[in-house]
Amino acid sequence: MFMALQKNFYQKDTVVVAQALLGTCLVHDSAQGKTVGRIVETEAYLFKDDPACHASRGQTQRNAAMFGPPGHAYIYLIYGMHLCFNVVTAPVGQGEAVLIRALAPVEGIPLMEKRRGTNEIQKLCNGPGKLMQAMGMRLEQNGCELFDGPLTIWPRNSHGGSCKIDVVETPRIGITAGAELPLRFYLKGNRYASRRCRAGESGD
Repeated sequence: MFMALQKNFYQKDTVVVAQALLGTCLVHDSAQGKTVGRIVETEAYLFKDDPACHASRGQTQRNAAMFGPPGHAYIYLIYGMHLCFNVVTAPVGQGEAVLIRALAPVEGIPLMEKRRGTNEIQKLCNGPGKLMQAMGMRLEQNGCELFDGPLTIWPRNSHGGSCKIDVVETPRIGITAGAELPLRFYLKGNRYASRRCRAGESGD
């Protein structure tokens, strides 16, 4: 029987966790119903030498959840309208996290379609803000633990998945500072990733 990933899964190097999260399932049990999405794209954000990391200028009220403990959610609002979901990693006080950029819908798809106002399955969760809306996640869940409760992450081979994955590494997208760092990861050939790959990778 499967169980949600536990705290020790997140107590590793952030880049390692960013790749290990690919293929796992994000599960949200809300009052409206249960939704499940397989994580297909992530980005790592590091405390040192990473100007794009929210923790790079120190701890604030907004980014406090990013400083730990690992295995908790860091959720924030951008552009005054879109929410982003991050998985906190690294030791307490270090300020590192993994942004979840895209999901492949697995369960609760009609509810996702209703929330997103579209039945185009590839567009339900192919971006950080879109997946938050589709999954019904809220800013109030900032700081919640991810191994127990309504918001959890499950192993790759749960929910009909496979342990076998092929990871592609690229620079991060949608940012300017630190954009050159190769800290974006996605499942090769996956049609639910947030952006088609260049450099000859097809089927994304």
